Amino acid sequence: ERLDNTDLITPLCFAGRRHQSTKQLVDELAPWRLKERVKTVSVALVLCLNVGVDPPDAPKSSPCARMECWLDPFSMSPSRALDTIGANLQRQYERWQPRARYKTSLDPTVDEVKRVCTNMRRTAKDERVLFHYNGHGVPKPTRNGEVWVFNKAYTQYIPLSLYDLQSWTGSPAIFVWECNAAGVVMEEFKRFQTIREEDRLKCS
Repeated sequence: ERLDNTDLITPLCFAGRRHQSTKQLVDELAPWRLKERVKTVSVALVLCLNVGVDPPDAPKSSPCARMECWLDPFSMSPSRALDTIGANLQRQYERWQPRARYKTSLDPTVDEVKRVCTNMRRTAKDERVLFHYNGHGVPKPTRNGEVWVFNKAYTQYIPLSLYDLQSWTGSPAIFVWECNAAGVVMEEFKRFQTIREEDRLKCS
């Protein structure tokens, strides 16, 4: 079969606008690196595991994956397992950022999370903070934009609003969601962030 001459000169790859090197295209593209270096100076590790008690909406089958930070929580007592998992998670982060200030909050209440986040933002000032949430021991996030923590007696699951969490943590910040249905958290988190930006523009 005879080929058209245009087929011989038609590029098959690297033909998008991003592959061009004209100055106009370079000016249009936003830089992927921040011009000013931002440090992650404070890290909050919030673990809601309630070892030994499965959340009501996410019963675990047998067998199933149960490892947390490379540790089987059922290989020791629940309290010791919780402490060990928190320490292992902190050591993993310290390999990435050894100079950051770390605060581990194990099976916390809403007030404890608020205290950790507000203290973290106060000490970090304008620098970046990181908030890691492990919710493998609590119900799934809600469509109202809530994750779950505990009451003081560990007899009830208490909702924690993502909107409040954004207020306490401030910005810049990195959030890590290690829980069931984390995609729901991301959707509601972005929705609250949009609402916050709209409110800020109205006030300015």
